[in-house]
Amino acid sequence: MNASWAGDIAKIVLPTPFAVGDVNVYLVKGEVLSLIDAGPQTIEAKEVLGRNLSELGYSFEDIEQVILTHHHPDHAGMLDWMPDHIEVMGHPANQRWLVRPEGFFEEHDRFYVKLFLQAGLPQEYFSFIQKIRSPLKFMGNRGLTSAIREGDSIPGMEGWAVLETPGHAQSHISFWREKDGRMIAGDHLLAHISPNPLIEPPEKEGEERPKPQLQYNRSLRELLQVDISMAYTGHGEEIMEVHPLIRKRLNKQHERAMHVKGLLKNAPQTLFSVCQKLFPTVYQKELGLTLSETQAQIDYLEARQEIFCEEREGVLFYYC
Repeated sequence: MNASWAGDIAKIVLPTPFAVGDVNVYLVKGEVLSLIDAGPQTIEAKEVLGRNLSELGYSFEDIEQVILTHHHPDHAGMLDWMPDHIEVMGHPANQRWLVRPEGFFEEHDRFYVKLFLQAGLPQEYFSFIQKIRSPLKFMGNRGLTSAIREGDSIPGMEGWAVLETPGHAQSHISFWREKDGRMIAGDHLLAHISPNPLIEPPEKEGEERPKPQLQYNRSLRELLQVDISMAYTGHGEEIMEVHPLIRKRLNKQHERAMHVKGLLKNAPQTLFSVCQKLFPTVYQKELGLTLSETQAQIDYLEARQEIFCEEREGVLFYYC
């Protein structure tokens, strides 16, 4: 797909090595030339980005700033290969994932060991912890030069405001322009699938684990108060009817949660046993994603007091 301008925005589609497929990044003309997200750190993605920039009349050296929607490797991986002079902006929660300071991986692994124990996973599944962090090999270690938060304007992008939209990632932000209602939504909104509310370790070890499904639902409801004419997405096509899609996503998620509640009626179960029932053919291949999706529904049901939890020898059992 060749990039072309739609006003001052050009969508560029880059290949990724991930199951999600291609990722969209966006070139935005303003007082400065901005690239929204950077794509993965692969030679193929860099070549495709360079070719599209050339077709649009630019080169890598013309990019003045990169602004991240979130820290995932398909969106932030290529930062190391960007010119030295550029500014890199994003939510402050990006930073630890981008630079991965000393002790990062040890803390990451301790979090997942505890999660797996509480979820009732047999010991043979603990090797998946290494797979959960393996996508980080498609990232460099270039950090933010400045942080942006909810309500901030974006330097060099007059009229665009930052919206904090956590859920898919703790670092997730979106960008909205009031004059025409356009939104650059990253992975917060996708046209044909609901983004996975991924489990992440807390910002500081020992703090309560974030509950991304609750954050995601709250972020979606807040967008219902925003006049959005269309949304550019992180994967796939643009969304032209944003508010109806948001309502659909909220309703579908509630239905999934009620299905999970039905699985708990006969006897208390662990997170892992529920995961196996929800994803019988997938969980062994995509354990991280399926556990995240299962935990999301459990968190939602617990918050509504639809289900309850009891601990038995370090393992959490859920019942209703």
